Amino acid sequence: MALSLDGRLALVTGASGGIGGAVALALAGAGADLVLTYSGHRDDAETAAAAVAGLGRAATTVQADLGAPGAGRDLAERVSSEVGPVDVLVANAGAGVRLAWQEVDDETWEHTFAVNVTAVWQLTRTLLPGMVERGYGRILFVSSIAALTGGAVGPHYAASKAALHGLMHHLAQRVAGSGVTVNTIAPALITGTRMLSRMLPDDDSAESPAPAIPVGRRGRPEEIADMALAMLTNPYLTSKVITVDGGIYPT
Repeated sequence: MALSLDGRLALVTGASGGIGGAVALALAGAGADLVLTYSGHRDDAETAAAAVAGLGRAATTVQADLGAPGAGRDLAERVSSEVGPVDVLVANAGAGVRLAWQEVDDETWEHTFAVNVTAVWQLTRTLLPGMVERGYGRILFVSSIAALTGGAVGPHYAASKAALHGLMHHLAQRVAGSGVTVNTIAPALITGTRMLSRMLPDDDSAESPAPAIPVGRRGRPEEIADMALAMLTNPYLTSKVITVDGGIYPT
C-alpha cells in the first residue's frame, strides 16, 4: 500500500525540533523505524524517540553537528553501519540566524550553507546509491518559503534553502526510474519551532491572529508532518516543491 512504510528505516535530521519530532511520529505511525539526530537538544530528541517507541517502532538517537566538515557523510556512514540501510531520508536540520543583509559575514554565510546545503548533499550522496541499488528510496528536503520569497531571516538562509530546490530537481530526474523519489517541502511560520520562537519570542502560538497569513493563523508541526508523510508515501510524486504556508505564496 502507498501509505505503508512497514519495514523501512527512516533517518530524520533535526528531530529534536517541532517539525522533526512531528515527522518522526508520522513516519512511525506508518510503520517505519527511526534514526533521529540532534545537535544540542538531546532531551527533546529522546522525548521524540520515546514517542516513537510508544507506537511500537524502533528509535535510535544520534548526536550530529552537521556544521562540521564531512558531518553529513560521517552520519550517513555511521547509521548505515550501526543501524542498517536507510530507505527514507528527511533532511530537516537547519541553521538560520535572523540578520539584515548588511550584517551577514562570511562565517555566518559558510555555517548556514554547511548545515543547510553541504550536509544535506553529503547525506544524499552517501545514501542514494544504496537506494538506487535496492530499487526503493524516499528523500525529502525541508526547505522554507524563504527560498521562494526571500523571507525575513536573511539572504544566507534564503539562498541556502533555494539551493536545495536545484539539488532536488537535478537528482529527482536521474533516479526516478530506479524507484527513488526526491521532493521538497517548504513550510512557513510554524509554531513550536525554535526559529519562530526566536523571531517571535513573546508569542509564537498557532492560535494567535496572523492577518498576513490568509488562513488567519500560524501553522502547526503536525500539519507539516501530515504533508511530509503524504509526499514520502506517494511513489508518483517526485521533483516537486510543496509549500505549506497558509496561503502566503500562491503557486
